[in-house]
Amino acid sequence: MKIVIIGAGQVGGTLAEHLASEANDITLVDTDIDRLHELQDRLDIRTVAGMGCHPDVLLRAGTEDADMLVAVTNSDEINMLACQVAYSLYKTPTKIARIRASSYANPRWRDKLYTPEHIPVDVVITPEQVVTDYIQRLIEQPGSLQVLDFANGIMQLVAVRAFEGGPLVGNQLRSLREHMPNVDSRVAAIFRRDRPIVPEGNTVIESGDEVFFIAAKKDIRRVMGELRHLENPYKRLIIAGGGNIGYRLAHALEGDYNVKIIEFSKTRCAYLAEQLEKTVVLNGSATDQELLLEENIDRTDLFLALTNDDEVNIMASLLAKRLGCRKVMTLIQNQVYANLVQGGEIDIAISPQQATTSLLLTHVRKSGAVNVHSLRRGAAEAMEIIVHGDARSSKVVGRAIGDIKSPPGATLAALERNGEVVIAHHDTVIESGDHVIVFVVDKKQVKDIERLFQVGLTFF
Repeated sequence: MKIVIIGAGQVGGTLAEHLASEANDITLVDTDIDRLHELQDRLDIRTVAGMGCHPDVLLRAGTEDADMLVAVTNSDEINMLACQVAYSLYKTPTKIARIRASSYANPRWRDKLYTPEHIPVDVVITPEQVVTDYIQRLIEQPGSLQVLDFANGIMQLVAVRAFEGGPLVGNQLRSLREHMPNVDSRVAAIFRRDRPIVPEGNTVIESGDEVFFIAAKKDIRRVMGELRHLENPYKRLIIAGGGNIGYRLAHALEGDYNVKIIEFSKTRCAYLAEQLEKTVVLNGSATDQELLLEENIDRTDLFLALTNDDEVNIMASLLAKRLGCRKVMTLIQNQVYANLVQGGEIDIAISPQQATTSLLLTHVRKSGAVNVHSLRRGAAEAMEIIVHGDARSSKVVGRAIGDIKSPPGATLAALERNGEVVIAHHDTVIESGDHVIVFVVDKKQVKDIERLFQVGLTFF
């Protein structure tokens, strides 16, 4: 696929890295020449220096025969105009724009704005909302490292750290059904000391394993209880940073949780206090020890550092944990920092790039994917794929899971059929129209998965 990416920042660079490794034809456009040189030295991509919404720059980038344009600069206006120019001059088939301003993304105007007659953007991505939803799912499942929705939310893939004392720790996976005879679930993958293990019935879970399992949403808590002691639900939350993500999260949670938000800007504090109904808004620094002690950080269930400064987020989180906070989640843009701190004093490092890239990948996959999640800093993927075709044209329709020759390390973990969750076993037969959840421990196998679910010509 030929893809032009406008914007070589964190999101654009991460997306280019993902897609270039899958043999796509990628051209990256930005005004920052040094940044382009840095990425070109590492990745197999073309780069073009210039303003991504200028017609001549888009022409040099090869937009006239591109399959897709992805505009992810820090300017909403440049992103929208790039899509407009690409459509008006080159009729680019798919146009994706990163839109941050809540006014542009407001559902009240969204459907009228983004049409071929007005602003021809096919997919609008709002990173702050994507990250907010991601954090909210983590809060709803205390003890989880990652929570991903599939099949419109009726099914979830959850990552947890297995701890000594969990009923399943030290036992074979096949005993999971004995422990929970009325709950069906599937372990999709295990990472042990950062190395993937493809789960089999005789695989023994060890303390410290990172376990990805899938189940109906209503059964998630019971399965988590098999791998670790269940944590009590969060009640008292402190959010550091009243920017877009902090505000959106407080607004979403204040009806069900005791929420406080710490913001350094007095002007922003006044805005937050006006917009939020139940949230306590505090003016100050999240790294102020006295302020944290005054606000009973030692009796706080969860501290969320969501400012736009990685160093402030890390230091505030470490301080909160040292002062007795039960759990901390930290927003970290720099991937190097994220890899260093997670699993130590910081319980969960949240990567906004990974969350946004997952959403973008959904629209790039050729296999009928309606949901794609990048996992473990991009090393693995989970995909929700709609099955098409019939027994003659498809390699999977009418076949049992055990008879399908899936790539090594790929797990067909579950499927949704007519609104029902079906956990995949070796004798589960796939039907046309099923939504199949596939876990891939090595993203190099994604192309093989796409080929597996492609429909042959006889279907047409």
